[in-house]
Amino acid sequence: MNPWTLQAFAIILAALLIDLVVRKFINRLDRFAERTSHLWDNAVVYAGKRPVSLLIHGQGILMAAQVLEPHTAAVFFEVTTLQLAQQLLLVITATWFAFRLVTGFEKAFVHQRQLRNEDYDITTVSVLGRIVRIAIVLTSVLTVLGILEIPISGLLAAGGVGGIAIGLAARDLLANFFGGFMVFMDRPFSVGDWVRSPDREMEGVVEKLGWRITTIRKFDKRPMYVPNAMFTTITVENPSRMTHRRIFEHVGVRYDDFAQLRAIVDDIREMILAHEDLATDETTTMVHFDRFGASSLDIMVYCFTRTVVWTEYHKVREDVLIGIGEIIEGHGASIAFPTRTLKIDSVPELAGLVPAAEEDER
Repeated sequence: MNPWTLQAFAIILAALLIDLVVRKFINRLDRFAERTSHLWDNAVVYAGKRPVSLLIHGQGILMAAQVLEPHTAAVFFEVTTLQLAQQLLLVITATWFAFRLVTGFEKAFVHQRQLRNEDYDITTVSVLGRIVRIAIVLTSVLTVLGILEIPISGLLAAGGVGGIAIGLAARDLLANFFGGFMVFMDRPFSVGDWVRSPDREMEGVVEKLGWRITTIRKFDKRPMYVPNAMFTTITVENPSRMTHRRIFEHVGVRYDDFAQLRAIVDDIREMILAHEDLATDETTTMVHFDRFGASSLDIMVYCFTRTVVWTEYHKVREDVLIGIGEIIEGHGASIAFPTRTLKIDSVPELAGLVPAAEEDER
């Protein structure tokens, strides 16, 4: 075997051994980072694991190729080609490291907020991470084009014509992309919000906000995938951002209990204003005799709960309704139900209704 072949083999073997040592060192750093209180060092270690191995392996292969270059006529082993490959290796390694670093920082930020029970917007974190990663990829692509000495102006000119054709062909895709961007800018909802649309049969909890579609988990646990372009043309309600929940009821009292009506209304109003779970000092609160109904004297109850939680709201609403019923019952009155009164002006004579057989017996 030629000595230069052995030298190239030794370089590659040394690169493998160096990679093994570096891996063990990085694993120790990883264990050390796990014991620290913050998570940013974990992100740095995570970002450097694989790119460092790629750099060591690639550099070893390039150094071995430089040893083989004087003894072979292959195009790959030319000096200019090796220099070009080394530059591309550095760009690819740096891009991969930066890409993984952004991902690690994103995960560390979310995890840190969860440990501290601090509020954070996962939508903002995710979108900003995507924007930074796109910027890293575009920068690396432009750098690679510069290394390969490819004129960017020509690509831009060709890209302008091709962009028109691609834009026409991918019109819906671009509409969804910009729809998602507008959702991020306007922030009508975020991941975890309960949203609904009166224009479409759409209601559920936002599970994921992507570039093309938004995933909404309906209350029957079925996922709904909504194209982002739809949010630019429909009305979206966000009940998750309500400040209070409303109780709006009409309670009917019998017409026979009209004498007790004023006292009943006053007691219901007093009960509503004194209820600790109702936001009577912050919102509009009304308790009034509202109308003469078809079969009842209707009392309007209009108020808001302090809680916005769906399950707690129903407990408060139940307590209010039971309290109204107890007040009505305490005044000796009754809650009305649909009734009809039949008025008969005259009663027909019984003589004309007696059967002929009975008259013969008489």
